[in-house]
Amino acid sequence: MPVPLAPYPTPPVPFTPPPNGTQSQLVCSGCRNLLLYPAGATSVCCAVCNAVTPVPPPGTEMAQLVCRGCHTLLMYIRGATSVQCSCCHTVNLALEANQVAHVNCGNCRTLLMYPYGARSVKCSVCNFVTSVGATPSTEQKFNN
Repeated sequence: MPVPLAPYPTPPVPFTPPPNGTQSQLVCSGCRNLLLYPAGATSVCCAVCNAVTPVPPPGTEMAQLVCRGCHTLLMYIRGATSVQCSCCHTVNLALEANQVAHVNCGNCRTLLMYPYGARSVKCSVCNFVTSVGATPSTEQKFNN
């Protein structure tokens, strides 16, 4: 005889989605899939792994980065200086937009993005290593 599954607890106040249908996103705390949820939700149940992930408080600005160890999408509270991956435990440097610079590859001219202040950057297209910061015209810092 099958055993019925217990439903997730309901919030004390019935949830009614906003009329404009606003949605936000976060990364599942279990399987790391990207989850969409309606504005006002307090937690999200993943349809893939059934993990319940709490939603950050309203007004919390979130940012995303890709882990340099395992390439998993990570979400973190904007303003953090580093983010540890829950999958491979790599500590990733979390740069804000004003700490990122751009330069054209010295070989194939592809526009490259790198941490502001780095001495060189390797092109992911042709693997050429371009020196940066040697002259002001080479490095362009973007402030948002």
